[in-house]
Amino acid sequence: MKKNWQLYVFFLLPALLLTIIFKYVPMGGILIAFEDYNVIDGVFGSKWVGLEYFRRFLASPDFMNYLVNTLKLSIYGLLWGFPIPIILTLLLNQIRRAGIRKKIQLLIYAPNFISVIVLCGMVRMFLSPVGPLNKLIGSDANWMTMPAAFRTIYIASGIWQTAGWASIMYTAALANASKDLEEAAVVDGANILQQIWYVQLPAIKNIIVIQFILQAGNIMSIGFEKAYALQTDMNLPASEILSTYVYRIGLLNGDYGYSTAVGLFNSVINVILLIFVNWVVKKLNDGEGL
Repeated sequence: MKKNWQLYVFFLLPALLLTIIFKYVPMGGILIAFEDYNVIDGVFGSKWVGLEYFRRFLASPDFMNYLVNTLKLSIYGLLWGFPIPIILTLLLNQIRRAGIRKKIQLLIYAPNFISVIVLCGMVRMFLSPVGPLNKLIGSDANWMTMPAAFRTIYIASGIWQTAGWASIMYTAALANASKDLEEAAVVDGANILQQIWYVQLPAIKNIIVIQFILQAGNIMSIGFEKAYALQTDMNLPASEILSTYVYRIGLLNGDYGYSTAVGLFNSVINVILLIFVNWVVKKLNDGEGL
């Protein structure tokens, strides 16, 4: 490697430049969160206001509502959605006929390739007053206008779309599980649940830990597109989250400094959560984390 270091630099340079230009240089924009930003004066010419926007956001009567909505969607989504890919992987592993297993995998992977906007359109049609669900249960309820139903709709549709694709990593890790251990467990009379608990789960334990830390660390990073596409005027008490609030205040109202401050607050909380979850997992997992 020392002999041909110029070659490595040559191949790495484009990726490094793109990362710096599109990832690190835009970080300078966080200065807007501390300024009364004016497009004409620019980032370096706008008036400095310090922590004014942060105080304004924390003192807002809607602050707690937006924060709670964001946390509820994320935490409930993590609690309900995280185990599903693991369960799917373990169930698929019990199917010994490769042809059937591949067909099932094709079916559960396919929803991942549906765009978020198309998915939201499908959800709206399915749950409309004249949609299939209401015809099935004999109702004319408009589910998309119910704040109480929004989180269930958001989380359930997310699980349907992503659970199959998320199981790929667990499937790959499980493929490396010791076949000798499985055969020994069968010879010793272990039933299916015992094989799963003592042989298969330990084989994917490290992947489970890493995925949990990453997902828990992104609790505040709910995708804007889906929440916004499923919003209606009637379900706003449950569907207005920090990311949609930033969009409304920043792009629709033009309050760039305030919206940047809210986005920065969101990012800081994410980093703190990531560090905290990683620390907790290390304590519970014999020092193994990210």
